[in-house]
Amino acid sequence: MDACAQPYRFGDGLSVGVGSLPHRDAPAAAAFAMAEFDVATIPSLPQLSPHEAMIAQASQPLDGDGFTGLREFIDLAARVRHDGAPVKWQFVGPVTLGVELMNSGLSSTEAFAQATATVRARLVELSSFVKAALPSSPQLVLLDEPWFADLMSPGFPIPADEAVDLLSSAMAALPASTVVGVHCCAPCDVAMLLASGPNMVSLAVAPELVEWAGYISRFLDAGGTIAWGVVPTGGPLPSTSDRHWRALSDLWCALVQRGCDPVLLRQQSLVSPQCGLSGHSVGVARRIARLTSEVGRRVKDQSAATRLSLGA
Repeated sequence: MDACAQPYRFGDGLSVGVGSLPHRDAPAAAAFAMAEFDVATIPSLPQLSPHEAMIAQASQPLDGDGFTGLREFIDLAARVRHDGAPVKWQFVGPVTLGVELMNSGLSSTEAFAQATATVRARLVELSSFVKAALPSSPQLVLLDEPWFADLMSPGFPIPADEAVDLLSSAMAALPASTVVGVHCCAPCDVAMLLASGPNMVSLAVAPELVEWAGYISRFLDAGGTIAWGVVPTGGPLPSTSDRHWRALSDLWCALVQRGCDPVLLRQQSLVSPQCGLSGHSVGVARRIARLTSEVGRRVKDQSAATRLSLGA
């Protein structure tokens, strides 16, 4: 793809992973990441090596212990001829990395300047690495920003508008053909998240999102896509996906009542677990992935029915 290519259109309830998996066997993790999600999701494996943890990866070389999961995924993708099918990967965002660098002793100015430069450089490096192996595969890239949840809290180390600019600058490092967005699994200021200009946002399903209906509606109208975190990654798991589907349906109904387009909600949505799966056993991770896919199938069915009724 060239720099002027249009981003790939994700949606219609496709399931996608958040990133981390619990595997200590990298080839098995690659197979899981490709088989369990509609959009093959390049895994990080912090149980295999602490260098694969989100913050640690930022300082690791691609040929080191921090990216075994990535390399095994690419090897498997080549063997199964995955090229042409979309792939998703995730990397720490500049705001979160900046906060962590501050916590390690750097000044605010040094921490956020270093974080921004590091994230931009690593995004370019990772994107090029994936493209070299899978030149025809559309890439979906999410920046992981858990610290965005505290952005509006008193004492946050940088102003909100500066944080938005840092995130926007990081996303701009990727080619125009890349679908790039932000993942924040905790409640956050959705308006500020969207102000950074993502193609996609990844948000956990929660009734409180209704308060952001106007922003969500405008984002969808402009062509944005939402990856809905439909299955919680903490607490006991139910035997079916009914509860998770009801929670998503109830949220969508409330958003439609506030002005969101019901067609766009279905057609411009993906589904995912709410957070990474590295804290679970492989068996539980598989169960969460399959519950997520069950919800995705219901979204797909509704989206297909909508297209038929519209004559699309």
